[in-house]
Amino acid sequence: MKTIDNIQGPCVATIGFFDGVHRGHQFVLKQVADEARASGRKSVVVTFDRHPREVLRGDAPSEVPASECRLLTPLDMKLRLLKATGVDHCVVLPFDMNLASLSAREFMSDILRDQLHADVLVIGYDNRFGRNRADGFDNYVRYGRELGIRVVKSRECEVPEDFEGLHVSSSTIRHLLKQGDIRQANWCLGRRYEIRGMVSHGYAEGRRLGFPTANLQTESIGQLIPATGVYAVEVGVGEGGVRYAGMLNIGTRPTYDGHELTLETHIFDFDDDIYGQRLTLDFVDRIRDERRFESPDELRLQLEADKSRVKALLENKE
Repeated sequence: MKTIDNIQGPCVATIGFFDGVHRGHQFVLKQVADEARASGRKSVVVTFDRHPREVLRGDAPSEVPASECRLLTPLDMKLRLLKATGVDHCVVLPFDMNLASLSAREFMSDILRDQLHADVLVIGYDNRFGRNRADGFDNYVRYGRELGIRVVKSRECEVPEDFEGLHVSSSTIRHLLKQGDIRQANWCLGRRYEIRGMVSHGYAEGRRLGFPTANLQTESIGQLIPATGVYAVEVGVGEGGVRYAGMLNIGTRPTYDGHELTLETHIFDFDDDIYGQRLTLDFVDRIRDERRFESPDELRLQLEADKSRVKALLENKE
């Protein structure tokens, strides 16, 4: 992360919350980087430490159930993904009522021009900023002309025929994940959807069935949790780079008359004690709905079938 003081000279900037850093964001950021290289300037992405809704509506992700959390990427993950786009600098502004009160013109003059020395601003084709998001692109162009900032509207990310009609946005991805449509969500993201959480003790039913699971504390997951069901996942344990194949159940354990949402991951060929460690789950696909079984034995047979299917999928045999 760069502070404003670290950035010297004219630059090409863009603004946004960039939740998910999805294909649409990546497309805009590439245009920013290309524009900067072509003119010998630095490229700068300006983002915020928390979602504006948290300040303006009190709708903080921490105040809603983890399963309904709106964020796709916590701040540290977002910064890692932004850095990977190749943009030169990322500036994180603390979003508070003072910042929220700035009009678009004030933001452009006080921050972009006076502090960042931006003389080019690339705006996402559907992005709006400033107090109440009251202005549109034509106004940004007019303000820029008055302030010495050339304002450029980015092009929309193109979608292949297989996903025709799909609008790539953070809202679309949230909707797809809540529907359990991992394949389309992953395409929009340009990578696998990833969540992280801490491993805690569970109910040990999986171990009794021959399928020991690592159970994530839902309150430790600061991101949107996809729809209930069984998923093929790749699992990272702790801070290491090794990924293990696994299958994840998101649900309420209806066979055992459960009610609370749980995330239980069976990691293939793995039996280490990882309580208290952080688990990273990369979602590959959703393979079935969660459902109630008449007995633990019936559930065990289904888990064996699930494991075979997940292994085949992860080995690209399905």
